Amino acid sequence: MRDRTKICAAITAACGGVLMSAGPAAYAQDAAQTLDRVEITGSNIRRINSETASPVQVLSREDIAKSSRSSVAELLQTLSVDNAGSVPKSFGNGFATGGSGISLRGLGAASTLVLLNGRRLAPFGLADDGQKVFVDLNLIPLEAVERVEILKDGGSAIYGSDAIAGVVNVILRKDYQGMAANASYGQSRYHDGQEKRVALTGGYGDLQAQGFNVLANLEVGKQGGAFYRDRTDRGAIGRVDLRDLGFTAQQGFGGTGAITTNNAAGNSLNGNVRNPVTLDYYNRGNLTGVGFTRTFPAAACSNFTSHPQGDPGGGCLYDSTQSYGQVQPSQEFTNFFARGALQIAPAVQGYAEFNYYNNRSVASTTPSSVSGSVGYPGGPVSNAGVSLGAANPDNPYFGTAARLRYGAADVGPRVSHVDSDFYRVLAGVKGTIADWDYDSAFLFSQDKLTNSRTGFLQRDVAFALLNPTAANVAAATANSPAYAALPAGTYWRIAENANLNSAALYAALAPVIASHGNTKITQVDVKASRELMALGGGALGLAVGAEVRRESVSLTPHTGTERGNVIGAGYAAYEGARTVAAGYAELLAPVRKDLELSAAARYDHYSDAGSSFTPKLGIKYTPAKEIALRGTYARGFRAPSSAENGVGGIAAFSTASDPLRCGLGIAAACAQAQVALIISPNPALKPETSNNYTLGMVFEPTTKTSIALDYFAITRKNEINTEQTDAAIAAGSVARDPSTATGVPGDPGAIVAVLAKYVNSSQTKVHGFDLDAKQGFDLGGIFGKLTITGQWTHLFTFKRTETNGTFRDFVGTHGNCDTTNCAGTPADKANFGAFVDTGPFRVGANVVYRASIENRNYKGDPDCGTSYPDGSDAPAGCRIASFTTVDLVGRWLPLKNLEIYGSIRNLFDRIAPFDPFSAGTIGGAVSYNPLDTSGAMGRFYSIGVKYKFN
Repeated sequence: MRDRTKICAAITAACGGVLMSAGPAAYAQDAAQTLDRVEITGSNIRRINSETASPVQVLSREDIAKSSRSSVAELLQTLSVDNAGSVPKSFGNGFATGGSGISLRGLGAASTLVLLNGRRLAPFGLADDGQKVFVDLNLIPLEAVERVEILKDGGSAIYGSDAIAGVVNVILRKDYQGMAANASYGQSRYHDGQEKRVALTGGYGDLQAQGFNVLANLEVGKQGGAFYRDRTDRGAIGRVDLRDLGFTAQQGFGGTGAITTNNAAGNSLNGNVRNPVTLDYYNRGNLTGVGFTRTFPAAACSNFTSHPQGDPGGGCLYDSTQSYGQVQPSQEFTNFFARGALQIAPAVQGYAEFNYYNNRSVASTTPSSVSGSVGYPGGPVSNAGVSLGAANPDNPYFGTAARLRYGAADVGPRVSHVDSDFYRVLAGVKGTIADWDYDSAFLFSQDKLTNSRTGFLQRDVAFALLNPTAANVAAATANSPAYAALPAGTYWRIAENANLNSAALYAALAPVIASHGNTKITQVDVKASRELMALGGGALGLAVGAEVRRESVSLTPHTGTERGNVIGAGYAAYEGARTVAAGYAELLAPVRKDLELSAAARYDHYSDAGSSFTPKLGIKYTPAKEIALRGTYARGFRAPSSAENGVGGIAAFSTASDPLRCGLGIAAACAQAQVALIISPNPALKPETSNNYTLGMVFEPTTKTSIALDYFAITRKNEINTEQTDAAIAAGSVARDPSTATGVPGDPGAIVAVLAKYVNSSQTKVHGFDLDAKQGFDLGGIFGKLTITGQWTHLFTFKRTETNGTFRDFVGTHGNCDTTNCAGTPADKANFGAFVDTGPFRVGANVVYRASIENRNYKGDPDCGTSYPDGSDAPAGCRIASFTTVDLVGRWLPLKNLEIYGSIRNLFDRIAPFDPFSAGTIGGAVSYNPLDTSGAMGRFYSIGVKYKFN
C-alpha cells in the first residue's frame, strides 16, 4: 500500500524516497529502526507508515495556501465533512458572536473535539445557543500552521469527551529557522468586508546541530463589516419584504411594520397604535384613523422611508434587516504564538509554548421594538401591553391609553461588542528512557470575554416613559437611577418628535448592558510508548497514558436579563467546574506483513457526570501494495457541559408556527415565526454516548493516483437537548398572552414562550460515506503538472428517534432546527480542486458544492416550511436550490524568496438561492441559507505578498 502523498509530504521530506513503497509489509526491521517515526491524530503510537485503520484527512500548508481562505476557520467550514451545526463567523448576533466552530457529520460543534498540537484548548467564552461549548477556530495562527489533521471516526478512546463525530488537530510549526513576512488585502466587489492581515514569523536555532530552537509568530488583522443595504441587487439577500416574490405583508413577509390582522401589527417606524375599543391597529401617520382624537401629519410614512408601501392593513412598511442587518460583523484580531525547544540531554528535550489571541468584533442588527416578549428562568415576560399613556402627546387616542407597536430607530441599531482574550501556556519534557518514548506536560488555557451591547431597551424605563402610570414610574425609579434623575413628567417622544428627547433619556432607556464569560482548563498529562516484541509484520507497539484536568466555565447574564427587563434580549447564564481524571492504553499489532490490528481503551471520571469507558478497535488489511482495506469500531461520549448541568439557564428564540391558532384560520400563525424558549439546566443529565463504525478502502495504483472511500455510521444515544420546539408546542408546554387574542372564537392568544429543560431525550443515527480522490498529471515541458482533487461526503440518513419511539429523518431537509441554526442537513457536500504548476507560476480553481434541501422540518413533513398566500409551497416544490461557487487562486514566484499570490472567491458572483425559512432570522442569514454566505457577500478579491529573509 503506497502511503498517502499529502500526509507523507506534510510529515517528513524523507517520505518521498521511502514511503512510496509498500505499507508495513514493505518495511524491513532494520529500515524501521533508521526512519523517523511519526504520531498521527487518532493514535499515541509513533509509526513509520502514516496510513492507519482510521480515516484521516490532512491539510498541509500547501493545501491551505491553495484554498484562498484567509483563516483556518473559513477553510474548515468549506470542507465536505463539515455539515449543519457549525458556527460561522458571519453569525454576528447569535449567542456565540465573534466565535467560529466546526461540526463534523452535522452532529454539532460540541461533538467535534478541536486540539492544538494534540492537546485541548479552553472553549470560547460564549456557548452556541447558550448550550453547546466549542473551541473558537479563529484563534489558530494561520502562518504558524504546519498541517491540520481531521480524524473522521470516533476519538474518545484516545482523547476523551467531545470526540463523538471526530477530531480536528491543528499542528503548528516546531523547528523553524529564518524570518518571513506576509501581508494581504481583500475586499468584496461592493468595496466592503475588507480583510487586512499582516504576519511576521521568525525562528532561530537548529535543534539538531545547536540543541535549541525558538519560534515566534505575530499576526494582526481586520475584517470589515458588510451590510445588506449595500446588496440591493442580490435578489432576496437580506430582505424580509418579499412581496415581489409572491408573499404578502399579512404573512410577515411584507416587510416590517405591517398591520396583519385584528389585534396584531408589526413595529413600524412611526408607530402602529391599537384602537382601545375595536382592538384594530392604525398607523399614526393615518389622518383618518378610526377613533383618533389627535392626528399627526408629520408622522406620514413618507417622512421616514422611501420603501415601497401597499400594506392592505395600512401599516408603514420598511425592510428592517436590509436597512440594518449584516452579512458579516467587523472584527479586529491580534494573534501571537511562541515556541521554544531545548535539547537538555541526548535523550531529553524540554519545550514550551505560549499563545495569545485577542479578538474584538462588532455586530449590528435591527433597532429594538417596544413589544418583543422575553423569557428568563423566572418565567416569560410579555411586553405586548406596552402602551402610549392617556396623556402622552404622541398618542392619537389622547385621553385613553393605547397599545403601541414601534421600531425604535431613534435609539439606533442594536450593537454587540465582543472582546475576547485567549491564553494558552504549555511546558513539557519528552524523551526516551529504558526503551520508552515519553511526553509529559503542564497546560493552562483560558478564554476571558466581555460582550457589551447597546441599543437594547430597558422594559421598566420604556414602559414608564411611554405610559407613566404610578406603577410604571415606581418600577422604573426603583431599578434605574438614570430614570430617577430625569425631570418629572418626562416622555419618550417617538418618531417625528424624537428630536425632542435628551441624551439623558436615551442613556436611561438603552444603557450599555454587558455579560462576562470565563473558561479555563488546567491539565497535567503523561504518556509513553514502546515496542514490545517482534510480530510477523513488525514490532508490537504499546502506548499508555494518564491525565488530570480541571475545567471551569462561567457566564454572567446581560445586565437586566436576569429579571426579563431587556426587551427582545434572551437570558443566558451558567456556571460550573469539575475535575476530570483519565487513563488510557493502546496497542498496535502488525501481526502479518499484510495485516495490522489496533486496539485502544480509555477510562474517564468526571466529578459531576460519572465515568465513561470507551474502547476502539481497528483493522487494516493490505492484500497488495496498491490497495488497503480498513475498518474501525469505536465508542464515544460527551459529558454534559456546565451550561447543561450546572447553574443558570437560557431564554432564547426558536422558529415555529402555531398549529392551534393556524387551525382557527389565523393566517399569521401558520407561518414560521420566532418564539421564546426558556430552558433550565438539569444536574441529573447523563453523558451522551455513541457507537461509531467505519469501513473503507484506499487505492493507489500509481504514485499520482489516490482514491479513498470510507463508509461511516454513528449512533449517538442519550442526546442532551430540549424537546423539539414544535413537539413542545403540540404538547401544550407553552405560555400564551391572552391579550393578543383576535376576535376568532377559541383564540388563546399568541405564544409568549415555550418551556423546557435539558434532558437525555433521544438518539440520532447518521450514516453515509466519504470519497477522497487525487490525480496528478505530467503535462510536460513548459506546461508543468496538473493536480486534480476531490472530496465528497454523502449522508444516507440523519435520523433522530425520541424516547417514545417516534422518529424524524433530517437528511436533505431544513431540520434539525434545535441543533443546527436552521441551516439544514444537505445530503451532499463536495469540494473539487484543479491546479497547474509550471515554473514560478501556479493557477487553479476550487469548487464548493452544497446539494439542494427540502424546505421542510424533516423528511415526510406534510407541511412546507413556508407557503404562498394561496397555500402552495414556497419556493415551488418546497425545495431550496443547490449552491455551487468557484474560487480562482494564483501564485507567482518572481524571485527565490518572494511570492505574490491572489484569489477571486465566488468568481462568477453567484447569488445564494432564496431560502424563505431563514427570513427574519436574528444573528444569521436572512432569506438565504447560512451555508451560502459567500453567495450573500458576492465576488471577493484578495492579493498578498510573502517574503522570506533567509
